[in-house]
Amino acid sequence: MSLTAARGRHPVSAAWRDGDPQGRRQWFVSAKPLGLARGRVLPGYRLAYETWGTPAPDRSNAVLVLHALTGDSHVAGPAGPGHPMAGWWDGLVGPGRALDPAELFIVAPNALGGCQGSTGPASTAPDALPWGSRFPALTVRDLVTAEAALADHLGIASWALVVGGSMGGMRALEWAVSYPARVRGLAVLATAAQTSADQIAWTSAQLAAIRGDRGWRGGDYYFAPEGDGPHRGLGMARRIAHVTYRSEPELAARFGRSPQPGEDPWAGGRFAVESYLDHHAGKLVRRFDAGSYVVLSEAMNLHDVGRGRGGVQQALRRITATTVVAGVDSDRLYPLEQQELLAADIPGAARLGVLSSAHGHDGFLVEVDQVAALLTDLLGAVRTAGGATW
Repeated sequence: MSLTAARGRHPVSAAWRDGDPQGRRQWFVSAKPLGLARGRVLPGYRLAYETWGTPAPDRSNAVLVLHALTGDSHVAGPAGPGHPMAGWWDGLVGPGRALDPAELFIVAPNALGGCQGSTGPASTAPDALPWGSRFPALTVRDLVTAEAALADHLGIASWALVVGGSMGGMRALEWAVSYPARVRGLAVLATAAQTSADQIAWTSAQLAAIRGDRGWRGGDYYFAPEGDGPHRGLGMARRIAHVTYRSEPELAARFGRSPQPGEDPWAGGRFAVESYLDHHAGKLVRRFDAGSYVVLSEAMNLHDVGRGRGGVQQALRRITATTVVAGVDSDRLYPLEQQELLAADIPGAARLGVLSSAHGHDGFLVEVDQVAALLTDLLGAVRTAGGATW
C-alpha cells in the first residue's frame, strides 16, 4: 500500500513516493554528487518542481517561487491526484494575477530534503532502502545550491524575481547573497537574516516532540505498520508551530474560552481552540513526513547568511537586486523588527513593506492582495531597470 493511501489510519509517512500520482510535477535529476555545507556529500539527488507559463527565448521572464517549511511545489492549482492540498499561494499565480503565466515563466521547486517528490529522508538511498536517519543534515545554503543547479538545467541565467516567505524567504535571501548576478528582483517575506534564539527555541520544542515519539525509531520508521509511525510527535510539533504562526488577538477573537461544540472542558472535553490545533495537526500528518520536518527545521535553525562571509552586514552588501523586504505587523514568530533591520542593511535602499493582518506569521500566505501589490510594483521596477519587454 502507498504511504499516502491509508485515510482511515495515520500513515507512517505522507511523503510522495514513486508510484504515487505525478500530478503537475516535473523532475530535475542530478547524478552529480552535491557537497554539503556541513561536510557531507549527497550522491545525486532529485528535485520536483512545477512551472507555469512559457520562458522567453532569453529566459528573462523567469520567476522563482520558494515555499515555507511544510509547503511544496504546488503553488497554484486545485487539489487532486498527486496534490493533497490546493495551491498554497493560488491567488498570486494565474491569468491577471501578480504572477501572470501569460507574461512570466514561474518555477516552484520542492526543497531538497522535502517530501513531495524531492530527495529527502523518505527517498530511496543508493542501497535501495529509505535514507531515514542516514540522510545528511542540510543548510539553507545547500537547498539553494541544489536550486541553482535546477536553474542551470532550465537555462535560466538570472531570475527576474526570486520570492519566498519564512523558510522560502531564507532561501530567497540566500539566493541573492550567494548568486547576486542571478537575482534581479528580490522579495523576502516574514523572515530574517539569521535565526534568533526565540525561533530556535520554538523549533527545538517541536523537534523534541517528534524525537520523543516512540514511533520515531531514531528516524528509521518507514517500514513500520500503518498507524505506528511518528504521527503523534509530528502532530504535536504542528500544534506548537501553529500557535506561533497565528496571533494572540486572532485566537482570542475566534475562539476565546469557548468549548468545542458538544464537548465540556469541565468534564474532560476540549476548548474550541484545542480542537482547532488538533485539526491542523491531523491535516499535516496526512500530507507531510516527520523526517523532512526534522531536516528542514534544523536547516532553518542553522540559517545565517553571514556565516563565513564576515557577518550579516557584510554578506548583505553582496545583494544587487531591486529588493522588497516585507513583514507582518502581527507576526510574533518573525517580528517586524527583524524585517526592518534586514531592509536597513541591504544596499540600494531596499523597500520595507508592511502587511497589515490579524493572522500573525501566516499573514504572508493569507493577505494575498497585499503581497500581490508588492510583487506587481517590484516587477515593474525590475522591468524598468532592465528595459525588459515582457
